[in-house]
Amino acid sequence: MAWFERVFSKREREALDKGLARSKQSVFNKLARVVAGRTKLDTDVLDRLEEALITADVGVHTTLKIIGRIEKRLARDKYIGVAALNPILRAEIVDLLAEPKGETPARPFTPEGKKPYVILVVGVNGVGKTTTIGKLAHRFKSGGKRVLLGAADTFRAAAVGQLVIWSERVGVPLVKQAMGSDPASVAFDAVQSAKARNADVVLIDTAGRLHNQIHLMHELSKVKRVIQKVIPDSPHEVLLVLDGASGQNAFEQAKRFTQAAEVTALAITKLDGTAKGGVVIGISDEFQIPIEYIGLGEGMDDLQVFDRYEFVDSLLGCEQPG
Repeated sequence: MAWFERVFSKREREALDKGLARSKQSVFNKLARVVAGRTKLDTDVLDRLEEALITADVGVHTTLKIIGRIEKRLARDKYIGVAALNPILRAEIVDLLAEPKGETPARPFTPEGKKPYVILVVGVNGVGKTTTIGKLAHRFKSGGKRVLLGAADTFRAAAVGQLVIWSERVGVPLVKQAMGSDPASVAFDAVQSAKARNADVVLIDTAGRLHNQIHLMHELSKVKRVIQKVIPDSPHEVLLVLDGASGQNAFEQAKRFTQAAEVTALAITKLDGTAKGGVVIGISDEFQIPIEYIGLGEGMDDLQVFDRYEFVDSLLGCEQPG
């Protein structure tokens, strides 16, 4: 349970519905075909549902889990009309979406006694990692927090350049070094500077190379070791950014990064440009890592704190109460 209660606003729900429009249409059409001409849930309907969920990028593992749960309901309740499919599906999917372990902040709030709050951001190149950092900086600053950015992806000039632009856009300081510098050195300087400036949050961009998993693991371990010299219990979060539009490729990215780093939270980007929103369900379930943010557009305010109830309602076309 979050230590700060958060209310999902009507504006946020409208933005979510708009952002998930393509995924929602895809899922709605698939579910409509599942129940077409049927009056009750039976094995044939479940076979159709299984196919629909897999083609909606939910993933085989999670799909089979959902079907298994519904089969248990059928065995218990015997007769269930097709009108009950949506609410049953909603309940099962919400239950599968991983909840954060322990107390978690409702952004832009940060826990007491953790200042600066250090977030290490990881992910392959091209998933929207740097853009996500910029949007997070904007969210935190808009919430009254002092924010600092660290450009530790020193292998790509484009990544550093993009972070410079975001720091200027948002109006927050950036710590960077020359191209090719040791990423751990940049991270150390960023955390040290954040502490000296009395910053509330420091967001550290990291290299997104996946060609050598062992190298990636060593690099991230080194970054963690050096920042712990400044703040012993940091990083407080390791946020993995995944491209929702990549569908099943996002599963492979999640697998590789969770093996290389102690990922504590996920951000799923680019959901507004894809019909593959179902991937959110499968990734959260399979890796048991909570989704903290979803990206629904290019604007600074288009990074939304993830709410599993609202997400499932929007994806399945459930009406917003009130």
